[in-house]
Amino acid sequence: MEKVAFIINPFSAKKNYQPFLNELIKKVGNPLYYVSESIQGTDDFIQNNFDKVDIFVAIGGDGTISTVAKNLINTEKVLAIFPAGSGNGFSNETKFSKNLDELLEKIKARNSRKIDTFTVNERLSINVSGTGFDGKVVKEFEKTDRGFKNYIKVSLKTFFNYKPIKVKFSDEKYQQYNGKYLMLNIANTRQFGNNAYIAPNASKSDGLVDMVLVKKFPLTYSALFAFRMFTKRLKDDSYVTYLPVSEIEFKVNTKNWHLDGEFNKIKSPIHVKVQPSSLNILV
Repeated sequence: MEKVAFIINPFSAKKNYQPFLNELIKKVGNPLYYVSESIQGTDDFIQNNFDKVDIFVAIGGDGTISTVAKNLINTEKVLAIFPAGSGNGFSNETKFSKNLDELLEKIKARNSRKIDTFTVNERLSINVSGTGFDGKVVKEFEKTDRGFKNYIKVSLKTFFNYKPIKVKFSDEKYQQYNGKYLMLNIANTRQFGNNAYIAPNASKSDGLVDMVLVKKFPLTYSALFAFRMFTKRLKDDSYVTYLPVSEIEFKVNTKNWHLDGEFNKIKSPIHVKVQPSSLNILV
């Protein structure tokens, strides 16, 4: 495949990327590919091949995709995806499946479109990022072998011990929302991953992100919250608030964040800003 490069995260898919690579070589012949050794290695590979490649294919989860995407922001280069993560939220939302033949057909057609991304203190996010409960969950989750079951176990263990975060907004029109929250999420798409829809009305091409403020709720509400999240029915109520914004600034009394499912330390004040139509993706 001319002008196409495949970037593989060897730690995704339970570190079993070889079957994908074997199938790729069998069907493509002599593909340009890189088995990533580090984020810096991925950046270097993309920059070294930038002029001769039109489509960069990320093989991994949301963190891998975000690493590749940050090199393609505000360019005409195209991002494609073969999902191999534990949640695959962004690939679900952009309709990429674990079917290599389907991906190769999309690459041959070479149709693409622009979508939004956003930054948290100038750090790129393409899907959903947040702090509070889920930031802590991601931190603890990274100590496990990952997988959906481990995510649920860590989530339940963390929920009962987690103290709410304190959020204080800079803009006067948002100060009515100052207070304590279980978690705060910034959603460019609808889901975390695993079809858990934290922001069912979010759009990746409207110039806005949905800020989702969730107050700590009693155990009696948890089943309803989970049901609504997995059936795309979460909405504003006494525990959940949605704020569509293009830019917002606030302080929060924790540095624990996840950006597209990857743990990050980020100091307040926090500045979130949408980058409209900044990423070109294959469709």
